[in-house]
Amino acid sequence: MAAIAPSLVKPVRASWSVAWLRSKEVIGRHPTAVLGVVVLILLIGMALLAPYLGTVDPQAISPVRRLRRPSEAHWFGTDMLGRDVYSRVVFGARISLAVGLSVAILATSIGLAIGLVTGFVRWLDGIVMRVMDGLMSIPGVLLAIALMALTKASLENVIIAITVTEVPRVVRLVRGLVLSLREQAYVDAAIASGTRTPLILLRHILPNTTAPLLVQGTYICASAMLTEAILSFLGAGTPLNIPSWGNIMAEGRALFQIANYLIFFPGLFLALAVLSVNLLGDGMRDALDPRLARNM
Repeated sequence: MAAIAPSLVKPVRASWSVAWLRSKEVIGRHPTAVLGVVVLILLIGMALLAPYLGTVDPQAISPVRRLRRPSEAHWFGTDMLGRDVYSRVVFGARISLAVGLSVAILATSIGLAIGLVTGFVRWLDGIVMRVMDGLMSIPGVLLAIALMALTKASLENVIIAITVTEVPRVVRLVRGLVLSLREQAYVDAAIASGTRTPLILLRHILPNTTAPLLVQGTYICASAMLTEAILSFLGAGTPLNIPSWGNIMAEGRALFQIANYLIFFPGLFLALAVLSVNLLGDGMRDALDPRLARNM
């Protein structure tokens, strides 16, 4: 085999050393954000690889094995129908993460579009914001329950209901940013030069709202996962035949005194998911707004 030229080895080693130094710098500056990313990646990997992590059918009923405590055969025990709680918790990660990510994407996209137009078009501002204030005056969980009562229980309807409750918060954030940005000199110059409003929004306003929206999106994701669990716990969320962390805790609440593991394990994973997303959001806020990080 031909020998590798030393000139080719040095650049590779140098690039690896630079990457390692940058990684150490990021970890040193934002350790909590890195921890949140690691935990979130593990949870996403668990959700994607659920069938290959020693799980069984989460809906398989076995009355003979009902309410068995955690053991080698059933790591998280079994529920009142003999279903393996470990398998249900692992597969339930798919529901919570899907709801959180879907709501975050939909709410930020819709709220961004409405907030941009509302903040820049003055005559539309009063009308739209009164509607948003009315939606925000209703607690999010109650509004989501009311919306779910008008439709049938399904994962898609849960995502839509939670999205409706989160959109007003994004609209208020974007509107506030646009109100301050539209008074800047470069926006006045663009208007004076005859640039059309859509181009002004896309070229000058939208890029300056990206950083706060990314941070807000992480908090929406965490809030959506909690809201989904609350809806499922109250029986107004995903159908019972779909294993989710909220459904598992709802089915185990009547047996909490004799089988507290039915609530402990799904609650633990829900807390880890919400904590990891919040840690990521805090780290992104500090990285994108260094002045705020120094003042805290």
